[in-house]
Amino acid sequence: MISMVHSLGLSGIEPFHVTAEVSMTKAMPAFEIVGLPDAVVRESRERIRSVFYHCGIGFPEGRIIVNLAPANVKKAGSLYDLPIFIGLLDQAGLKENLENSIFIGELSLSGEIRGAAGILPMLLGAHALGFSRAFIPADNAAEAVAVEDIEIYAVSHITELFAFLQGRGTLPPAKTIPFTELPPPDFLDLSDVKGQGIAKRALEIAAAGGHNILLIGPPGAGKSMLAKRLPSILPDMTQKEAIETTKVYSVCGKLPKGVPLIHTRPFRAPHHSISVAGLCGGGSIPKPGEISLAHNGVLFLDELPEFQRQAMEALRQPMEDGTLMIARAQASFCYPSRFMLAAAMNPCPCGYYGHPARSCRCSPGKVSAYLGKISGPLLSRLDLHVEVLPVDYDSLSSRKTQENSKTVKTRVMAARKIQQERYKGKIFCNAQILPGRLAEFCPLKPEANRILKAAFEKMGLSGRAYDRILKVARTIADMEGCETIGADHISEAIQYRTLDRKYWKS
Repeated sequence: MISMVHSLGLSGIEPFHVTAEVSMTKAMPAFEIVGLPDAVVRESRERIRSVFYHCGIGFPEGRIIVNLAPANVKKAGSLYDLPIFIGLLDQAGLKENLENSIFIGELSLSGEIRGAAGILPMLLGAHALGFSRAFIPADNAAEAVAVEDIEIYAVSHITELFAFLQGRGTLPPAKTIPFTELPPPDFLDLSDVKGQGIAKRALEIAAAGGHNILLIGPPGAGKSMLAKRLPSILPDMTQKEAIETTKVYSVCGKLPKGVPLIHTRPFRAPHHSISVAGLCGGGSIPKPGEISLAHNGVLFLDELPEFQRQAMEALRQPMEDGTLMIARAQASFCYPSRFMLAAAMNPCPCGYYGHPARSCRCSPGKVSAYLGKISGPLLSRLDLHVEVLPVDYDSLSSRKTQENSKTVKTRVMAARKIQQERYKGKIFCNAQILPGRLAEFCPLKPEANRILKAAFEKMGLSGRAYDRILKVARTIADMEGCETIGADHISEAIQYRTLDRKYWKS
């Protein structure tokens, strides 16, 4: 008799169906696992033997062959311990029908069922494949709340599961929690920042339209402080966005214990020493990097020129496409990467080039070399270039209450609502408008068109800069409730593209 137990594997963040086919024949005792298992999967034989011994269950005698189908796809990780174990139990006869059940989990030597990475995407895959039940580790129970229309049982020890499958015990199914009942997020507040009205305005525009932003200024001006408060004014995540983001964290094993969904927009701030693989993802078994961990949130790169040139240039494709493709000899993996890029930098190595009160110690060559670390193609993908000047004493010592994040967020949400009604779910914000639809979605008044034409010719703007200016102007118009882009809107949008003329001189 051949026992068939269903499980799942992951290719990137996408699940695929795996069947553990267990065959036992009367022959010299042996225990073999085939179907392209990696070393961890092959080691499951010893873990499974130990569980049989320590739980007082007789190990089947004879030649055991386990085939993990499909046999042409590599199987990696310890999550196949449980389905193989259940297949061996089924050889002795189980009362429960396993046909519509999924089993995922690692076994300890004593029979505890340990957590596994990627449970959420695998459960979603099980539901899509039509399975009605899933047995997962108790450590992953929180992830089960996001999956509906499938019975999920979170099990901590193999004896509980064995008793249930034998009809001698009960297991309560995991309960789902409505998305609306998740606790509210806790963010740093924009009211903590004194002064910096221009930079705050630019942050609000970036949040309202999903635009990328570059903050440039001397040390201590508040660039990092501003960027860290950007998530507090972004729109709340939808359930779909929360599931997309949580899938990435689940696959990486970075989902905090007891957290059902990542329902706050991620804010990732990697150190400037990060490698290309750390930023984009990689490894022998490729895992998502910081770019994908910032999906639906903010990727903050502080001290931008200090990052490796290759790492910075690797941002260009995912910024445009919203996805990141990692190619390997045996397979390619596609990870989501729809994020807002917020970058901060000093204008020179000493930090005081262009400072209104302090003199710069750097030579013109050093300043040029420092700024030259930021390539033109990357700079052109940053929609708003904002100079963050030092805050004066009166602003720092003032006790005047600053506008808080809640107030700003209300205006951002109003602008996003206009965009949702305009795009009807095809895209989510103005930053995602395709070039072919700009004329349709960004109509200009005659005066605005004249101003843009003059700026384009005088500043020698590229086609990408033209597109970005229109998108930012569209956002500014939405914030004021205007359907057509006016002269004031286009003038402010152009203003955010002039900073490279001050610092990046030819």
